[in-house]
Amino acid sequence: MAFTIPEGLHPDLNPLAWMIGTWRGKGRGEYPTIETFEYAHEVVFNHDGRPFMNYYSRSWIIDKDGEIIRPAASETGFWRVKENNVLEVVISHNTGISEGWVGQFDGPKIQLVMDQGYSSPSAKIVTAGVRLYGLVAGELFFAYDMAAEGQELQAHIWSTLERQSD
Repeated sequence: MAFTIPEGLHPDLNPLAWMIGTWRGKGRGEYPTIETFEYAHEVVFNHDGRPFMNYYSRSWIIDKDGEIIRPAASETGFWRVKENNVLEVVISHNTGISEGWVGQFDGPKIQLVMDQGYSSPSAKIVTAGVRLYGLVAGELFFAYDMAAEGQELQAHIWSTLERQSD
């Protein structure tokens, strides 16, 4: 699918313009404290002309045939581009967790490291995280490594998403 710079995009966001839009696909998750699972994933990046991107992600647990079993995680946040290819990202999850992330982008490769986190009293405690986003063969690749519930930092979820025509 052809890509065009979105109209009214703030100039600070030009390096991330390729992300603007809706992406959908499937992924896989695992962690020592849960059963391995497959999921459908939708990610939306949009803007309103100011110097940040709005971010929304939601997912559904699916069966081996790709049929939705139930809703899964959702998160929302904001991405801000700073000098020297630095990104500052804030994300809040439906599970009662909010996080600040800091990272770098190099063209279509983005790596973020969790800077600070907050967990509501009933939420799990996430102590570290690394996120990777990248454009691979025209698709958005996403991976999230996590340290939580007394576990060391390790792979948790990953997905490959196709750009949707809006």
